[in-house]
Amino acid sequence: MKILKTIACFICCYAFIINCSAQSKRDLLINSCTKEMLQTNLMAGVNWVGFHSYKDRTYWASLPAVYQKQLTKDAEKQLKYVWQVVPASTYLEYTRSGNRQVMQKIYNANTKALESLVLGELVDGKGRFINQIIDGVWTICEMSTWALSAHLSAQKAGLGLPDIQEPILDLGVGNTAALLAWTHFFFKEQFQMVNPLITKRIEHEIQYRVLQPYYQRKDFWWMAFEKDDFVNNWNVWVNYNVLNCILLIERDENKRVEGVYKSMQSVDKFINYYKDDGACEEGPAYWSSAGGMLFQYLDLLSMATNKKIDIYQHPLIKNIGAYICNAFISQPYYINFADASAKLNPDAGLIYRYGKAISDTKMMGFGSYLANMEKWHTKVPQANLENTMADLAIASEIALYPSRQPFVKTSWMAETEIALARDNDTSSAGFYFAAKGGHNRESHNHNDVGNFILYYNGQPILIDIGAETYTRQTFGPERYSIWAMRSAYHNLPVINGIEQQDGIQYRGKNASFTADTKKAIFSLDIAGAYPNSALVDKWSRKYQLNFNQSFEIKDDYRLKQNDGNTVLNFMTPCTPTLSAPGKVQLSSTSGVQLNVIYNSKLAELIMEPITVTDERLLQNWPAQLYRLTFKLKSKETSGTNSILVENSALN
Repeated sequence: MKILKTIACFICCYAFIINCSAQSKRDLLINSCTKEMLQTNLMAGVNWVGFHSYKDRTYWASLPAVYQKQLTKDAEKQLKYVWQVVPASTYLEYTRSGNRQVMQKIYNANTKALESLVLGELVDGKGRFINQIIDGVWTICEMSTWALSAHLSAQKAGLGLPDIQEPILDLGVGNTAALLAWTHFFFKEQFQMVNPLITKRIEHEIQYRVLQPYYQRKDFWWMAFEKDDFVNNWNVWVNYNVLNCILLIERDENKRVEGVYKSMQSVDKFINYYKDDGACEEGPAYWSSAGGMLFQYLDLLSMATNKKIDIYQHPLIKNIGAYICNAFISQPYYINFADASAKLNPDAGLIYRYGKAISDTKMMGFGSYLANMEKWHTKVPQANLENTMADLAIASEIALYPSRQPFVKTSWMAETEIALARDNDTSSAGFYFAAKGGHNRESHNHNDVGNFILYYNGQPILIDIGAETYTRQTFGPERYSIWAMRSAYHNLPVINGIEQQDGIQYRGKNASFTADTKKAIFSLDIAGAYPNSALVDKWSRKYQLNFNQSFEIKDDYRLKQNDGNTVLNFMTPCTPTLSAPGKVQLSSTSGVQLNVIYNSKLAELIMEPITVTDERLLQNWPAQLYRLTFKLKSKETSGTNSILVENSALN
């Protein structure tokens, strides 16, 4: 029990990661609309809904034939789907082995089947999927909880089995409730004809599991009412789903106004937390669930108030959207510090619609590019129910918009301390690098202050491996025992045998970025990211991209003591070959060959193969990675070291 309580303390929805650098209290939403104004402008009932109803057969029949055929075919596959019970043992497995997927696999299969059936019935319109939809709805309503096993620490009973007497609100509850609310909206009349208890059951479950706890409680950590020094994507993600439920299910107008206004107050905490540069602290892999989810919330709020609430032109909202373009390297690669995956498949329609709302043509062009890459002309856009319907509505518009990849030449996100630069702003040809400063208690943190990634011709050369499949250990007290989270497996030094330490006090200083026509330079002192036992006074690290020539890593250090156990580590998916003293050739599977030049008199090279077996990592990297370790030979307490990366074909 003591172990479970410890885990619960750490696991509670990532709440163990606390950032004390929340931004100014902008309160953009409540400053743009008082509660009295909201009461006047909030549209009654479902008059605000922009989606076409099930009865609008003209619209659904007007969708491209290829979409209608695919959606109908997908739904037909689910006609024989056997709705699954989520067994108690799958919830308990999380506390026993740390495995959360065994529960989520069954849970997700049910919700995915329901989504397919809903979309299929909308385009087919013949009623042949209604009975199976009802079975799916009823099965989900019969569940003890819609919360995920990994998130049950929010209940007083703690992790393990769900307590049906204490409904909690997490990501799973929100997603499932919104899906049921929209299913209720589209097919309420059809359900009523079968049996009125179906709609009553949906309404009851959403009221009990979502709306009542939302109205009555202010202590869910993600709401940020009691503590707002750490606010992540959970805030806007859950609030968005709750807002859907309030607008679609709640009939009491006073409760609707109170609930919507409460969501505005809570989402303001999320907006306040964001740094002015708009960078997503959790990385681009989380942008769709953070910045992108903020857009969905704002879009929903705007529709519900007949566009009376509109903050799209605020610089911060624009920067939050633009971040996804800044983070793009070359399809399918994005900057992937912390838990983010290197390969992404972001929602093209979401990026386009966000860009359109803030008048950002680069985002709109990027959304069009991604839609073309995903072959929207032959395949249905892949997203959740609401986003799929929104994408279907503007698919032809996106297809006609000029496509463009956002090859950002240089960018410095000063507050988040992320820098990037590339050789070309018209293609992925040549070098690309990104580096970070910050501290070691950021959201989804790895001990990685000063880490960088390097690509060439759009291919990964020196990498951040990201995170393995999430388990209980990922967000528990054992997090930094996981190899992928440790600085020793990032492109960073181990100083006197000591790695970086986790905690907000472990941070870099004097981060800076400059760029001109010839070079781009990012530098910072990373000594503060190491504990006192590392015996380091200064470790100034500089990354310099010499445009269309080379990339340099320069270290200037001063130690209190040198025990001869200081190394420089670099992670690579390329095959390394020692071609000459002081020269390592890196060969990628795509044919890219680069030389890593170092002073063999100052450093001894060790090439360590690392076999990858984790399913999530294998989606991004080959099964064989390498860690290049340069062990410094000097016994002096101060020194400099330089490593050069250049195109082997040019030398």
